Amino acid sequence: MVADGIPATPLARVVIGAPASGQGKTTVATGLMAALSRAPYGLDVAGFKVGPDYIDPGYHQLATGRPGRNLDPWLQGEERIAPLLLHGAGTARIAVIEGVMGLFDGKAETEGFASTAHVVELTESPVILTVDVSHASRTIAATVGGLAAFEEGVKVEGIILNKAGSPRHADEVKRALRRLGIPVLGVLPRDEAIHVPSRHLGLVPAAERDEALAALDVLARRIADEIDLARVVRIAMTAPRLSVRPWDPTAEVHPPAAADPAAEPVAGPDRSPARPRIAIAGGRAFTFRYAETTELMAAAGCEPVEFDPLNDPALPPDTAGIYLGGGFPEVHAEGLSGNASMIASIREAIAAGTPTVGECAGLLYLCREVDGHPMVGAVDATAAMGPKLVLGYRDADGTHGHEFHRTTTDPPDPPMPGNVHASYLHVHWAGAPELAQEFCDAVHAYTASRPDLRHHGDTEVGDGLVDLAVNVRLPGPPDWMLAQIAATLPGLGAYPDPTAARQALAAYHGVSPDMVLPTAGGAEAFTLIARAVPGDRPVVVHPQFTEPEAALLAAGRTPHRHVLAPPFTLDPAALPDTDLLLIGNPTNPTSVLHDGEALRGLAGPRRIVVIDEAFMDAVPGEHESQIAAEMADLLVVRSLTKTWGLAGLRAGCVVGDPRLIARLAAQQPPWSVSAPALAAMIAATSDRARVESQLAVIGTTRDRDHLVEALTGLGWDVVTPAAGPFVLADTHDPATRARLRERGFAVRRGDTFPGLGPGWVRVAVRPPDVTDALVEAARV
Repeated sequence: MVADGIPATPLARVVIGAPASGQGKTTVATGLMAALSRAPYGLDVAGFKVGPDYIDPGYHQLATGRPGRNLDPWLQGEERIAPLLLHGAGTARIAVIEGVMGLFDGKAETEGFASTAHVVELTESPVILTVDVSHASRTIAATVGGLAAFEEGVKVEGIILNKAGSPRHADEVKRALRRLGIPVLGVLPRDEAIHVPSRHLGLVPAAERDEALAALDVLARRIADEIDLARVVRIAMTAPRLSVRPWDPTAEVHPPAAADPAAEPVAGPDRSPARPRIAIAGGRAFTFRYAETTELMAAAGCEPVEFDPLNDPALPPDTAGIYLGGGFPEVHAEGLSGNASMIASIREAIAAGTPTVGECAGLLYLCREVDGHPMVGAVDATAAMGPKLVLGYRDADGTHGHEFHRTTTDPPDPPMPGNVHASYLHVHWAGAPELAQEFCDAVHAYTASRPDLRHHGDTEVGDGLVDLAVNVRLPGPPDWMLAQIAATLPGLGAYPDPTAARQALAAYHGVSPDMVLPTAGGAEAFTLIARAVPGDRPVVVHPQFTEPEAALLAAGRTPHRHVLAPPFTLDPAALPDTDLLLIGNPTNPTSVLHDGEALRGLAGPRRIVVIDEAFMDAVPGEHESQIAAEMADLLVVRSLTKTWGLAGLRAGCVVGDPRLIARLAAQQPPWSVSAPALAAMIAATSDRARVESQLAVIGTTRDRDHLVEALTGLGWDVVTPAAGPFVLADTHDPATRARLRERGFAVRRGDTFPGLGPGWVRVAVRPPDVTDALVEAARV
């Protein structure tokens, strides 16, 4: 069948209605879903709830294994109800739709708008009435007869009697109902075993009831024993085909072109994440959200990822948006408040500009406190339980929503950051897809504005380009070092032994071997540190090498960024409270060498300090190095790849507190450092290497002075004094890097480092003739 070019879709369906609230709709609807899903029927059942309620769909999901969904003409629009029904049903064989309140009760001061009967007419569904008979007998027939005759478009096809006091009582009701010609499909006696507990906002969510699944099994068996399921299915099959197209989230929203999952990935130095992550609050404290919300986020090019504010230590790695839906934070206030690391993670993400939405429970969690328990504090208000229940549909500037809470905030309309939108209003985004689009657009924009922590200088380099982006001094190791490395090749059949390299590194740095751990370059060192070094409040001092922060995020730890302003010198007194501090010296990309005495005082019993000294061997005499015979609560990361052209071999080490070194070693995979890399470590710590590296420092210093003078002559603001084999400069023109690239020169983009904008570039120190050619290209 095709109507107006739209194929008519068959879907067996039935609506479970009632004369009023409290008649057992949830018990019967959920029990039918569970019973039909189990043997002997084993049907694929889709569950729906009329109205805005979140709790009942949670039980529906438990019963069917499918997301529970809502059908609400006020929240979604009349035209979307049938399409949303077909979308939610998908491949299901039958849909069971639980009604709301009494059969004809809808939005106040309307003719039953958004009532169960309204949805019955919009979906052309037959009705089975659930009636609580505990306080009446023959009068039940009068009630049912009135409901069946009240509106022509509502067809009552069956009745289920609930809470019957005895078989005699049930028979009395059934005799009275016979005159109506509507079949009684079954009788449920009073049974507390299938009772769903409630509290101040109604039923307790399924996600908060550990016994919910067992109770559901009991209910399914009781429904199967007492209800004529075959007749229920036959009634559902009388529903006509629906001549509408299923709702499609991809028709409602769209991703940016670069984020379209079907598009080709963006390659090269300007690549950015295609699908930014949105952290979705879940767990026992945040059980309320509509299934279509996350579907719209995915359709808009984002990746929804659930997290538990009660139990998870931090937001998911790479979070670019936060959605805090409904739930009961007032019930779980103590636990939420006690998860200090999660609160700090969300607070820092919001402070960094992460787009954030809070609906009702989300609003409370974002307040300073709830019932005296400290919360995130992004919203400048306190919240507390009140005596009055606020419940009803709302119209906020043309957006339809609903409120359902017993808390209040002080002030009622609190101020909040521009990247936060929080209120008591629940909105179904399927009915307002522009909200989903705006939020996801903000997430994409925020992602585009964030530094790409995985960006490295080698991605700037290309065929025919002069490499000023990578800080490696030599194109490869010198011949004498290469010979020592090559000598290991015949023995590659044996597993590598790091003992000799560890001893050589220890002797070179004047420390004991238990203070040294050879690593596969700095990248492995920072990965081990992120996994093994304790600290609930990590702080990364920026701008600096992005690998430490990326490693922390990959380990599920969200650090605070302490961003220095030009000239990028460190003020220890301005550091935030932290128990794990990571800083570079000399810092990549600024080339700033921090004062050694100031750094020395940062480590202590309450704070572990990690210093990236990857470029310290470019400093004459390494006079600010923090490597010493005693290094309590201190780790120093060193690299051999920069000075000796070993980037492809990965050779480095961590030097520091033996207690911390042991923790890193316990995390390090066996034999992660290859035999050739271990040979390179031994060669790089020899007397010959020491002399050659010191001579190289002299040449680097001379060439760097020439580079600073030349770039300053271009009108660029160069960060001085510079101590590394590179300099950082503000060109004041975001197009500079691309223009230089067109003219054959690759420099390192600055805006992938936190704290730097698109006009900043990092330029590697090269011989004067290369510098002069760069300057000439910049002037053209």
